[in-house]
Amino acid sequence: MGELGQVFYKWSTWAYPHQLPPEGDWTTWLLLGGRGAGKTRAGAEWVRGLAEAGIGPIALVSETMSEVEAIMVRGESGILRVCPPHERPRLVENTLRWSNGVEAHLLPAADPERFRGPQFAAAWCDEIGKWSKAEAAFDMLQFGLRLGDNPRQLVTTTPRATRLLKRLLADPATQVTRAATRINQHLAHTFLKTVVGRYQGTVLGRQELDGELIEDRIDALWRRGVFRTATGGADGRVVVAVDPPVTGTARADACGIIVAGRQGEGAVVLEDATLKGIAPQVWAERAVAAYRAHEADCIVVEVNQGGDLVRQVLHQADPSVPVRTVWASRGKWVRAEPVAALYARGLVSHVAGLHALEDEMCALGPDGRAEGHSPDRLDALVWALTELVLNDQRPRVRGV
Repeated sequence: MGELGQVFYKWSTWAYPHQLPPEGDWTTWLLLGGRGAGKTRAGAEWVRGLAEAGIGPIALVSETMSEVEAIMVRGESGILRVCPPHERPRLVENTLRWSNGVEAHLLPAADPERFRGPQFAAAWCDEIGKWSKAEAAFDMLQFGLRLGDNPRQLVTTTPRATRLLKRLLADPATQVTRAATRINQHLAHTFLKTVVGRYQGTVLGRQELDGELIEDRIDALWRRGVFRTATGGADGRVVVAVDPPVTGTARADACGIIVAGRQGEGAVVLEDATLKGIAPQVWAERAVAAYRAHEADCIVVEVNQGGDLVRQVLHQADPSVPVRTVWASRGKWVRAEPVAALYARGLVSHVAGLHALEDEMCALGPDGRAEGHSPDRLDALVWALTELVLNDQRPRVRGV
């Protein structure tokens, strides 16, 4: 390779600062960037550097095996493209092999069981924000990342507010670098003009172009900006709404318990008393205690999963408590839409500290799940506000 070739393949000459490994003691290098910000090139060059230094074996992980090969290995900025011709590895089945004996193994995050057995000295994980089994795959990878003096991993992704990404950001062993799409001066002018120009400044653009971690889902019914802090208490009816679990085991869904009261034309959410992994009599006692503490008018409880038994459990805790049963005949998303509209109109406020409830509201997807889990707090909230506001649009004074 001539002098010109040596300069061409000298990565430190061409790299942007965010594409070079951070200094210091770290286990995970998390590179968050917008589309076209050079994440794949950074990953490919990092792996190339490891191979040249004789560090291996290396895990190459993306959502599917085809994505590992098409993007990380054979892509425009993939490993085969960034290696000089005389140092280029050979792809044999699902393994890249360098002439010095270093190997890199292609693995699909969609199949975490494939991670059992292999051992690695390093790993490159690409686009973890869209992995369908992110935590399971990543955790299994950690068990295998145990060879050499300093096992490390690079995670390259356009950020999404997943539990795994939040976990990595909170880990003191993670070093983070960030880059927006606009930093890459080599992108096509038409892309910059049409795509960047169109989405710059939008929520989608902040995530996909600026590489920001946006807590709000793009398809969410609730955005964090709609939550208003309560300036007063209820001036009308107060209800305790309960979304009971099917069972009372430790692995069961939570029992959503929300207290809300009428306030003017809208409502104020007063307490989140949700419990998880408890027997029916325990959540019933908790709901009754909230009823008494807030001097509520009734307990509203969904009976899809328990029928009359749910009412009986509450009456065993206190037979004098008025219980109103409701039946969910529509999906969670459809039931939640009218309640989300109340927030959009500024008719609902929250007392301080309802972070778990607000997180669940912002995580609700069209499939009726919140980050893969049943939104039990939200279900109870929907029943409370439906009873207080949607079923009665007229302000009423308690006792009248």
